[in-house]
Amino acid sequence: MGTETDTTTVHLAVYDTLADWETGHATAWLARAGYTVRTVGPVAGEPVTTLAGLRIVPDLALADLDPGESALLILPGAEKYDEGDELAPFATKARAFLDAGVPVAAICGATAGLAREGLLDDRPHTSAASFYLAATGYRGGGHYVDADAVRDGDLITAGPTDPVAFAREIFARLGAYEGKRDAWYRLFQHSDPAAYAELNG
Repeated sequence: MGTETDTTTVHLAVYDTLADWETGHATAWLARAGYTVRTVGPVAGEPVTTLAGLRIVPDLALADLDPGESALLILPGAEKYDEGDELAPFATKARAFLDAGVPVAAICGATAGLAREGLLDDRPHTSAASFYLAATGYRGGGHYVDADAVRDGDLITAGPTDPVAFAREIFARLGAYEGKRDAWYRLFQHSDPAAYAELNG
């Protein structure tokens, strides 16, 4: 594709102990908006197992993921982020995305991975709790925001209990559901019946 960025393919990182509930709103509704969602794992074709025990076969390997062929990299949380450095390469890839001007969205444990990579040292961000990230030893505590989700330019962060707010910020960064994002959020976050008619009108 040369130096132009693919604006229609979103990449979802998948790895063992992935937290199933954290990215479903984002990926399902991005697909409905016309994006192609492809999964990226440690090894292409080698299944990973989520916290729910679901097996996912990644479409491609992390090593083969080029920021220029993606509109967004989504990093879900996983217990493995708190068990060692096995998932550190995903944070390294996130740095490559951000350096290339391609957005990254991280939720829950994935924010700890970004913190260890130094990507949260100087930009507004959030996570499960400030002390969770402080335990990584990162230097960005002064930029922590106590919010459901935070979008700072090309970086989106959220805690594990806020998948709807996480998706809303992803849509905003990609320009999806213009004019209907508020209704979408009210429907899925607050079960507002009036929002359904707005979203589907």
